[in-house]
Amino acid sequence: MKKLLFLLPALLLFAQLTFAQSLENPTGEVRLNFLNTIIIGSVELGYEHFVGHDQSIGVELHINDRFNYRSASGGRDFDATSILLSYNFYFAGDENGKLHISPFFKYRFGEFREAVDGSGVTTTDLNSGYIGLIGGYKWNYNNFAFGPFAAVARGFSSKVADRFNAVEFRAGLNVGYRF
Repeated sequence: MKKLLFLLPALLLFAQLTFAQSLENPTGEVRLNFLNTIIIGSVELGYEHFVGHDQSIGVELHINDRFNYRSASGGRDFDATSILLSYNFYFAGDENGKLHISPFFKYRFGEFREAVDGSGVTTTDLNSGYIGLIGGYKWNYNNFAFGPFAAVARGFSSKVADRFNAVEFRAGLNVGYRF
C-alpha cells in the first residue's frame, strides 16, 4: 500500500510535466477506478494513449484484484493482480463527452485462499486470461475525464471456472486527467 502512495503522486507529477502540450489535443490520459477503490479496495490504475481523435490504446494495472465482487471476509483472501490491455473506440458525442466501447485482454495472476470447515485452507490458482468488452460514457471537462463503465469477460481457466464462474462482470467510475 505504501508503494501506491508514491505511485499516484508520481503519475500526477508526470501529467503535470507534460502539461505543456496542447490542452486542445491531448495524447494521453491517466486514470483511477475511483468506485472500486472505495467499495472493494481494488486499486485500478490506467493509462490511455490516443492514436487518433476517436481511438486509443489502454493499459491498466489492477492491484488487489477480486473476481467479480466477491468478498474477502470470513476466512477468504484474494491475493491477485491483473494487467488489462484494451483498444478503445469513442463515438456518439462531442469533445465534452462520448460513448466508448473497448475490446480487451486481461491476465490475472495470484491465488485465492479460503478456510474450509475444520479441514484447513483451500487455495485456488487464479492465473488465467480473459477476453471481454467494456462499454461506458466518458465526460471531459478542462482535461479531467470521468465516467461510468461496465465490463463483461470470459475466462479461460477451468480451475477458476470450477471455483467461481467462467464469466466475470465488473463496473466502476473512472476519474482521470488528459494531457
